[in-house]
Amino acid sequence: MTTTSTKKEVIERLSQRTGLKRQDVRLFVQEFLEQLVLELKKGKRIEFRDFGIFEVRLRKGRQAQNPKTLVKVEVPTRRVVKFKPGRLLREAVERAPIQPGETISELKPAGKAKVSR
Repeated sequence: MTTTSTKKEVIERLSQRTGLKRQDVRLFVQEFLEQLVLELKKGKRIEFRDFGIFEVRLRKGRQAQNPKTLVKVEVPTRRVVKFKPGRLLREAVERAPIQPGETISELKPAGKAKVSR
């Protein structure tokens, strides 16, 4: 079973752990996120060593099909944000204990499986 942590919950935990006022933490977190967005809008790559890399890539246009009407539609080229986890983040997630009730499908990584050669 997957659960979600909200920004509000993260701010509350940060406030408790640091002893800073919740309002100060909220302002800092919001400004941090806004700076990430601004840098990505400029096309810059953002790297946090051992945590991960955010970068903007172009997803080329393609022809798709509406599954209900079967009408072909053109999907234009667009910019998308990609995140590549860093070594420490990847290792921390891989080593995390499996929670009771968690299913194998929840543990499988999203996307295409890599073929080893």
